[in-house]
Amino acid sequence: MIKKNQTMITNFILMGFSGAPVLQQLLFALFLLINITTVMGNISIILAYRLSSSLHTPMYFFLANLSFLEICYISTTVPKMLSNFLSIHKTISFSGCVMQMYCGLLLGGMECYLLAVMAYDRYNAIYHPLLYGTNMNKRTCVQLLAISWIGGAINSLIHTILTFSLPFCSDNRINHFFCDIPPVMQLACTSNMINEIVLLGASGCVIISYFILTIISYTHIITTVLNIKSTSGRKKAFSTCTSHLIVVTLFYGSGIFMYLMSTSSYSMDQDRVISALYAFVAPLLNPFIYSLRNSDVKATVRKIVCHFVVVQRY
Repeated sequence: MIKKNQTMITNFILMGFSGAPVLQQLLFALFLLINITTVMGNISIILAYRLSSSLHTPMYFFLANLSFLEICYISTTVPKMLSNFLSIHKTISFSGCVMQMYCGLLLGGMECYLLAVMAYDRYNAIYHPLLYGTNMNKRTCVQLLAISWIGGAINSLIHTILTFSLPFCSDNRINHFFCDIPPVMQLACTSNMINEIVLLGASGCVIISYFILTIISYTHIITTVLNIKSTSGRKKAFSTCTSHLIVVTLFYGSGIFMYLMSTSSYSMDQDRVISALYAFVAPLLNPFIYSLRNSDVKATVRKIVCHFVVVQRY
């Protein structure tokens, strides 16, 4: 079916953020800065975990993997978008569009699952502190991470195959800055009702179920924290959980709005703004949200920077 589509359309045009050449150059500089900051910020989290034995706990294991996902996720969209800012044609090949969609859905689905796992980890740490080491041992953490890879791969494969099985005709202009499901489906010649039903069903199962699991976990967490008599203990517990809740709200909020709405019920201009939240803003803010509110991470990063300065000096 994909071969049939390729005979009709060999490439797509990513409309992106349209504007004058001067505006395109400004956007190029802005998103280049966002990309560099995001990559460096998330690399610092990974290095902090790898180089500090005090951070070798389940919470920081998942946080380091979340940072790795963020680096991969932003790398699926920004490089092509940057090249299009300086290009006249702004094209992406058919196969390149397929791969971009698959990787974006894979990494997005994994992050959705990983955020739920991180909530479950905090639930065990606060609600069952005596059994935490047993419940969240290294083997369990690796298994939970492996499940996220497998689930994300299957979910993204289904959506990618269904989307590019649609017949595309003469219009190959994607009114977006990357190949996402809703804008690509709008190019189909025939009704995409089945695709929308599958999108709503699968996205609903993945996003809503993980979101509900996260809410349930934090309901138990908040109840337990409020029963802590020590003021400093409550403050430390809430500080750790608040960082995660901010990320969860940003990611799930934009994801629910994006994928659980009918593709005919919102404009692509609105879509681009929502997409930017989880494509650029969330990966950029995650390392700052976690590091600035976490004394352990700040102390480790400070040691790494000081060590690097000393090495460079001598």
